[in-house]
Amino acid sequence: MTDCKLTSGTKIVVASHNEGKVREIRDLLHPFGLETLSAAELNLPEPDETETTFSGNARLKAVAAAIASGLPALSDDSGLAVEALGGDPGIYAARWAELPRIERETYGQRRDFDMAMWHVNQQLGDNDNRRARFICALCLAWPSGETYVYEGTVEGEMVWPPRGDKGFGYDPMFQQLGETRTFAEIEPAQKHAISHRADAFAKFLADQFPGYDG
Repeated sequence: MTDCKLTSGTKIVVASHNEGKVREIRDLLHPFGLETLSAAELNLPEPDETETTFSGNARLKAVAAAIASGLPALSDDSGLAVEALGGDPGIYAARWAELPRIERETYGQRRDFDMAMWHVNQQLGDNDNRRARFICALCLAWPSGETYVYEGTVEGEMVWPPRGDKGFGYDPMFQQLGETRTFAEIEPAQKHAISHRADAFAKFLADQFPGYDG
């Protein structure tokens, strides 16, 4: 797919300020000997996510980090699409968790996903259709301007009340089809193998490390 390939020892920026997301991406990259730095560690600004698709926002973030750092950058734009809500919160999944400025200043945090999950459940109400999917778009950007996007999904349903403390974001209320546990109730290593991010990563790895046999 691309002439640009990552190799063991390469420094790469994980273009995110979300600690949970950075940790998950680092875990997935660890077997390949890549030296990962986060956008937060490098004090890179967070670009405004002005695109209308997961792929567009992933590309925007990766390009900004690659240009600012002079290093290849890998970004993730992911979210929850609930069928009965017309695909919401979708690309605005993180924004549903945004706290008002006064609360950010009072509590010292920017987002509250307990609030966001409550809002999703309130919007669903008594609707019997609880189907949902997590969507992930990964973008690898090089300082030269080349970008490559890999998309993945996982199908599931919304549960209430939220369960588990091993995940982040909407994980406590998302249960993969065929599972009895939420994404926040399973061990991170197992989630890494079945998630929307894992699906996107499988495509990323097939392109960047075609000889990798797992």
